[in-house]
Amino acid sequence: MRKELVTTYLKLHLIVLIYGFTAILGKLIELPALELVWYRMMIAILTFFIYLKFRNEPVLVPRKVMFRLFGVGLIIALHWVTFYGAIKLSNVSVTLGCFATTTLFTSFLEPFFYRKRINVFEVLVGLIIIAGLYLIFTFETRYALGILVSLFSAFLAGLFTVLNKKLVAKHSSVQISFFEMIGGLAGLSIFITLSGRGILVPAILPSLSDLFYLIILATVCTAFAHTMQVEVMKHLTAFTVTLAINLEPVYGIIMAFFIFGDTERMTSGFYLGTLIILLSVIGFPLLKYYRKTKKIETNRID
Repeated sequence: MRKELVTTYLKLHLIVLIYGFTAILGKLIELPALELVWYRMMIAILTFFIYLKFRNEPVLVPRKVMFRLFGVGLIIALHWVTFYGAIKLSNVSVTLGCFATTTLFTSFLEPFFYRKRINVFEVLVGLIIIAGLYLIFTFETRYALGILVSLFSAFLAGLFTVLNKKLVAKHSSVQISFFEMIGGLAGLSIFITLSGRGILVPAILPSLSDLFYLIILATVCTAFAHTMQVEVMKHLTAFTVTLAINLEPVYGIIMAFFIFGDTERMTSGFYLGTLIILLSVIGFPLLKYYRKTKKIETNRID
C-alpha cells in the first residue's frame, strides 16, 4: 500500500513537471501564438478521439452540454493564446511567475459563480500576491506587456477551472476535454479566416522541428498528462493534487533557466516578487486545510 502511494506521488510530480514543460515548448516552437494553439488543439482532438475509441468510451454528450463545452473551449483557446503570447512577449520565467496568480483569480471567481461569500482570508492572501506582482512590475518594466498578458491568461485559467467544476462531476473528463478542444479549434478557425491569416486553416505551416514539439505538446503535455491526473485523483485528495500543481511555475522556471540560460536570468526583485507569489499560492491551501481541520476538531470537542 505504501509503495503504491509513493508511486502515485511520483506520478503526480511527473504531471506537474510536464505541465511546467509546456512553457518551455512554447518558447521552442517558432510559430506565432495563435497558430501554435490551433495546431495544438487539432492534434489534441485526434489524440482524445483515438483514446475514447480505444477505451470504448462514449464520444457524444447531450447537445446542451456540448454547447457549454464549446463555450468553455473558446475560453481555453484564448487562455492558451495569451499564455504563449506572453512567453513570446517576455520569457518563460516572467510568464510562469505571473501565471501563479491563477489560484488568486479562482478564489474570487468561485464565489461569484457559485454565490458564496468572499473569504476575508482569501482577500488578504490576494493582497500579498498583488505586492509580489508590484515587485515584478517594478524590477521588470521591460516586460510590462508580457506581464499584463500573462495575468490575463491566469484570469482565463481561473475562469475555465471554475466553469469546468460542475461539468467534471457529471461527465467523463476526456469527453469534456475532447469537446472543449473542438469548440476552441472552431473559434480559432473563424478568427483566422476573419483576420486573413488563412481560410479556416492557418496559412503558416509548422516546420519539422515545430511539428515535433507540437506533437509532444498535444499528446504528452495535454492528453497524457490530463488522463494521468484523473487517474492520480482517484488515490489522492483534490487538496494534495492542487497543492502539487501550484509548484508548476517553480519547475518551469528552473527548467527554463537551465535550458535557455542568460535569456531567463532575471533581477533579484523578480525572484523576490515571484517567491512572495509562490509562497502565498502554496501556503494558501495549506492554511485553508489547517483551519478546516481545526474547525472539525473543535466541533468534535463541542
